[in-house]
Amino acid sequence: MTLPATPAQIAGVMMILSGMTHATVNALFKSGGSDKLAGRAMIDGSAALLVLPLAFFVPWPAGAWVWLAASAATHMVYLSFLIRAFAVADMSAVYPVMRGSAPVIAALGSVAVLGDAMTPTIALGIACVCAGTVLVAARNAPPLHALGWALATGAAIAAYTVIDARGVRAAPATISYVVWDFILCGAGIGGFFAARRRRDFVHAARTQWRVGLIAGSLSILSYGLALGAYRLGNLARLAALRETSIVFGLVIAAVFLRERVNMARAAGGAMIAAGAAVLIILG
Repeated sequence: MTLPATPAQIAGVMMILSGMTHATVNALFKSGGSDKLAGRAMIDGSAALLVLPLAFFVPWPAGAWVWLAASAATHMVYLSFLIRAFAVADMSAVYPVMRGSAPVIAALGSVAVLGDAMTPTIALGIACVCAGTVLVAARNAPPLHALGWALATGAAIAAYTVIDARGVRAAPATISYVVWDFILCGAGIGGFFAARRRRDFVHAARTQWRVGLIAGSLSILSYGLALGAYRLGNLARLAALRETSIVFGLVIAAVFLRERVNMARAAGGAMIAAGAAVLIILG
């Protein structure tokens, strides 16, 4: 007789699916047009427009407005850093650094802010993920200025992760927080980047709207899954599981972006997968 999956196991699977989808969004963003600000405005604006009709049907996110505002502001900082990192180095060089540095910071934040437990098993899984990340980045370490942007992006990821985990737990329903998070981020971030690019944004809207719509849809799926998982389980464990996106990112970078993936990166990817297995099975 097969035992039913526990909420923790369901949350773990949701995070792996989220990581896979997230890597796809970043690959679409990286391989898009040369104007990254306009491209990002297209993605976030598309996501906001797609969820906007749901705002009339989901519960009002009472109790979560402060966290929604903080999330939108932190996402603005994150995307500014992300754009800069992608502009100065390959995705396969900076992506592992930004995603791999986030779980440790997020884990500390989850214990301090949310009161989540840090068990030896969770610590082991996080350590495997972070060690794998070091291996992935070691043979193609980004230049110093790109490394700084990548680490800053990782810190911003950790910040919005803790903020959103707190916010989604305060909201009356996960869907409420998901919808309003994308509306606020899309209106704020998409509007700001579009205003900065003006004519360039209009050109990007005409030429990249299909990619923007696809990436925006995948962004909703990716972060919607993550927010749903945060409501179900331990954030320290789940933040590390989402970094399986590094493994998917390596595959995408090698197969579709034609970037070189050496043995060290492959070994790092395997270690990240091993850490994920520890967190799923034992965490």
